[in-house]
Amino acid sequence: MPKKPFPSSGERTPQAPASVLRRAAIGGVVLALLLAVAGVLAYVTHPESPASPKATQTPPSSSVSASPSAAPHADSALAAPTKTSDPIVFSKYATKVLWTYDTRSSSQAEHLAGLKQWMTSEKKYADWTSVTDQVPSPVLWSRMHDNQQHARATVGEGHFPQAFKTALAQDPGAITEAYVYAVTVTGKQSIAWKGSGAGAESRTTTLAVQCRPDQNCALVGVLPSVAP
Repeated sequence: MPKKPFPSSGERTPQAPASVLRRAAIGGVVLALLLAVAGVLAYVTHPESPASPKATQTPPSSSVSASPSAAPHADSALAAPTKTSDPIVFSKYATKVLWTYDTRSSSQAEHLAGLKQWMTSEKKYADWTSVTDQVPSPVLWSRMHDNQQHARATVGEGHFPQAFKTALAQDPGAITEAYVYAVTVTGKQSIAWKGSGAGAESRTTTLAVQCRPDQNCALVGVLPSVAP
């Protein structure tokens, strides 16, 4: 009788207080904007930084330069980051990568190295902890490897949460310091393991992505809760 799959996350070591505070601060960039709180400007505009311009800024329209080779492979989370300036398009590809893994062919460290390529290079905003929290611990990964567990994902729809669009319309200049967007993506993750075992579940997540003008988007982090 085939073994049941191990969960795709869990058995995490307790986060140090500093890491928890950093995650809350980074996530707050987007969450504050979602809630239309003026504090978002206080966070993204530090005293030593130039004042944020107040020119009207609307979410960019689709502008994709991704090639088929940039799309995530069925059973690999090591695909190269998608090259696009559209936050929704990027978030859909990034979500597919986040929900895809293959413990048969890659170690946990290799998997994380692949995900790291999708992150923004701006350490001021990158919330790497929120991404690593989506990945099983080394011990659990090893157990999943013994069970030949692997997962693939199909992504359906992506959109800007309504609260994000409302807040952006009320204060367009708030985003022009960090250019961090909130995007909610829905889809399905299918998991398989040795002995012909398999299962699937619908999933939804909200990502924070950075899409500066004339630059390709990059992942900032995974929000702790889904924004509808």
